[in-house]
Amino acid sequence: MTTATTVKTEYEAIIGLETHCQLSTNTKIFSNSSTAFGGDPNTNIDPVCMGLPGVLPVLNEKVLEYAVKAGLALNCQIARYSKFDRKQYFYPDLPKNYQISQYDLPIAEHGWLEIELVDAEGNPTRKRIGITRLHMEEDAGKLVHAGSDRLSGSSYSLVDYNRAGVPLVEIVSEPDLRSGLEAAEYVEEMRRIVRYLGVSDGNMQEGSLRCDVNISVRPVGRKEFGTKVEIKNMNSFSAIQRAIDYEIERQITAIVAGDRIIQETRLWEEGAQRTSSMRVKEGSSDYRYFPEPDLAPIEVSNEQLEKWRSELPELPAQKRHRYESELGLSAYDTRVLTEDHSIAEYFETAIASGANSKAAANWITQDIAAHLNKQKLSITEIGLTPTNLADIITRIETGKISNAQAKQKLPDLLTGISPEKAFAGQELITDPSVLEPIVDEVIAANPKELEKYRNGNTNLKGFFVGQVLKKTGKRADPKLTNELVEKKLNA
Repeated sequence: MTTATTVKTEYEAIIGLETHCQLSTNTKIFSNSSTAFGGDPNTNIDPVCMGLPGVLPVLNEKVLEYAVKAGLALNCQIARYSKFDRKQYFYPDLPKNYQISQYDLPIAEHGWLEIELVDAEGNPTRKRIGITRLHMEEDAGKLVHAGSDRLSGSSYSLVDYNRAGVPLVEIVSEPDLRSGLEAAEYVEEMRRIVRYLGVSDGNMQEGSLRCDVNISVRPVGRKEFGTKVEIKNMNSFSAIQRAIDYEIERQITAIVAGDRIIQETRLWEEGAQRTSSMRVKEGSSDYRYFPEPDLAPIEVSNEQLEKWRSELPELPAQKRHRYESELGLSAYDTRVLTEDHSIAEYFETAIASGANSKAAANWITQDIAAHLNKQKLSITEIGLTPTNLADIITRIETGKISNAQAKQKLPDLLTGISPEKAFAGQELITDPSVLEPIVDEVIAANPKELEKYRNGNTNLKGFFVGQVLKKTGKRADPKLTNELVEKKLNA
C-alpha cells in the first residue's frame, strides 16, 4: 500500500529565488529625492521618478558601488561593461509605464552563497547555492486598496509614489534549493550579508528585502524540471518556509491525482495558510525589453573594482568558519555571534580586551541574549561594554568573584555600572587561613548535623557549605569551601 509519505519521497522540489534588496542610499537611483521610509504619501517625489516629459535620469554612483560590493560578496563576476534596459510594465504604481532595469548585460553574474543548517545535535551542514545574476533596477510605488466592495473587497485604490525610483538590486539564484527550510536560510544569509556590507538595512517588514519564489516538483531521478509556479512578494522567513512547503505538497498532490500544473503566479494567504492563484505568469517576451536610450552604458574600471573590493568586511560565513577553526566554538555559538554585525564586533572587542573566547561566547549567547530578547534591545543599546564584560570574565577566572555573583549583578552591570563599583567589597575569600576558622565555627554550631553526617548522611555536606556561604555573604570561594568542609567533617 502506498502512503502519503511514500508518495512525497518519490518527488523532489526544485526551488529558485528572486530576491529584491533595497539599497540604503540617501537618494533615489536616478534622481535626488529622498529614499526615507514612512512619512506622508507622495512627498519624496520629483519629475524624474514621476516620469514627467522632458526629464532625464542620471545614475546615482552610490547605487553602482553598492551593487558591485554586493556582487563581490556573493562571489560573482563583475561586468566591466553593462547597461540599463526598459522593461515594459504597465501598472498604476509605475508612472512612466516602464521600469528601468537590466536585462542581457547585468552588473554581476555567476556567483554563489553558502547556507548553513544546524541539526538538533548542533552539527552544521553547509551547501553552496548558485547565484545566476545580480542586476540594478528602480522600485515601483505602492498601491493601497481601500473602500468596500462585495466582489473585490475594495472599491478604489490609492497610490503612493514615495517608493518609485528607490534603488534595488535583484538577485536571482540558481534552482539549487530543495526545501522551504533551505530557502528561508538562503534569504536569512542574504540579509546577513547585505547588512554586514552596509548596503541595505534588510528590514523585511518595511519591504527592504522581499523575494519571489519559483517552485516546481519532479519525480526523483528525472533531469527535466516540472512546470514552474511563482509565489510573489514574500516578506518573512517563516512565511517563505511555510508557503514553499505548502506549494510542494499542493503540486505533488495534483500530479498524483492526474491534474496538470500550470505556469502561474500565486499569492500566499497568511490567514488561510495557503497559496492562491493571482495570474498566468508572464515571460520575458511580455516585458518587451530594449536598451534604455537615456542612460549611457556602465563601465567599471580596475581602480574602482579594487577599491570597492578592499572595502569589503569579513562576511558572516567567513566569521563562522574562523570562530570554529581558530576559537573552537560550536556551530550554534558561531551562528548566534555572527547573526548581527554589531554582536560579532562586541564579541571580538571583548576577546581583544582579554576575555576567554568560550566564556565570552557563553555570556553573549545566553545571559546577555536573554536580556536583549526580553527588552527588545540591540547589543549596542546596553550599558555593559565589551571591555567590562572581559573584566568580569577575568575576575571570575582569577577567583576574585564567582560566576553566581556575576550573574546576580548582571542587571546592574547591563545599565552601565562598572565592575569595580558592582563588586566593591564582594571579592571572594580565597585565603584558607581566613576561611578555616569560619568552617570550624559553623561545624561547632551544628553538632546534631555533624553526628548525622558521620553516621552516614553525607548529603549534609551541602548544608555545612551553605552555612559557610551564608555566614560570609556568599563571598567564600565555593571550591575552597567544599574542600575545607569535607576535610573537617572527615577529620
